[in-house]
Amino acid sequence: MNDSTSSDASGNLILNVEGLHAGYGKAEVLHGLNLQAKKGSVVTVIGPNGAGKSTLLNALMGVLPSTGRVEYNGQAMALQSLEDRVMQGMSLVPETRALFGTMPVEDNLLLGAYRQVRLGKKDGSQALDDVYKLFPRLKERRVQLAGTLSGGERQMLAVGRALMSKPALLMLDEPSLGLAPLVVREIFRIIDSLRSTGVTILLVEQNARAALEVADHGYVLEMGEIALEGAAKDLAKDSRVIDTYLGAARDKSAQAT
Repeated sequence: MNDSTSSDASGNLILNVEGLHAGYGKAEVLHGLNLQAKKGSVVTVIGPNGAGKSTLLNALMGVLPSTGRVEYNGQAMALQSLEDRVMQGMSLVPETRALFGTMPVEDNLLLGAYRQVRLGKKDGSQALDDVYKLFPRLKERRVQLAGTLSGGERQMLAVGRALMSKPALLMLDEPSLGLAPLVVREIFRIIDSLRSTGVTILLVEQNARAALEVADHGYVLEMGEIALEGAAKDLAKDSRVIDTYLGAARDKSAQAT
């Protein structure tokens, strides 16, 4: 696999971001960011708290206003609303997971099929079966209220609900946040297994080690700008990444055990 996305024909890119500026009110967080993602790949964005990782995903999804150029499947997104982006196959699992805690697991999942229903497709039961195969624990708890699930189960439900829409681009915001190491490994195993479905994954993570292990290409975001980028396997060997991110991850892992 060639990780140099810039040399690929544009037809192989599902996401092309050029000169992206975004923030909150007058406080700009992203300063001219450039990023690309190939179709069917896993791309990760790592970096410290406050670097702008969540701002990036919210800007791409249309939750936050932005300037610059965002192309999805070759189409400019500037005039596309949040709903338009969902209907075109973009999906975001936010850091908060945003579940309906007083509703059963299965009802939460079925709400995720909104796009498929709007498109007139009636394969909701097949999509549900696919999610249950990926997350057997959700099937076991399908009548349980979402608010009573464990942290790991809630993350599985959030990802499963997003997959119900059959997205082409799945964006994950800190999927390992607050989870026990064993559950984190399971979540990343599932992310890796999603390659076989053809979905492109844009993964924002503080757990740099796990993110780089599962990704094809990586970006290091610092203070709203891309500090480093390259093949994930190369970034994992970069001395700066090791000293700044992988060393910290190793220390945290040791403390957890």
